[in-house]
Amino acid sequence: MQSLMKAWNGSPKIYEPLVKAAFNARIGYGFKGEPSARGLLVVVEGKVLSAGAMNGGELDWDLRASPENWNKWIAEGFGLTKLGPAVASKTLEFAQGNYRQMIQNLALSQPFLEHFELMRKI
Repeated sequence: MQSLMKAWNGSPKIYEPLVKAAFNARIGYGFKGEPSARGLLVVVEGKVLSAGAMNGGELDWDLRASPENWNKWIAEGFGLTKLGPAVASKTLEFAQGNYRQMIQNLALSQPFLEHFELMRKI
């Protein structure tokens, strides 16, 4: 999570639109079927302020997938052509957060997809 934070904060493609959108969120990452997310990014005004293990508290976004799918997306990348089918087939679940609202807002959807590319690179 620390590597993702450094990559996020070093990527203007991700943080610039989020700064403009005044985006603040606690984003969790975890496995389907588990009671809580495992990883956490805390985003304030578009930049990641802290990253690490989930430490309790409410999440604005909670992304869940199987370990196999996380590994596949990290290895192969995750673009727009994979996002819709992944959500429709429930291989990527939004346990918290409004997927439809996010995908319709370019200031959010582009950075969201870009952050999956960062996962592939780190």
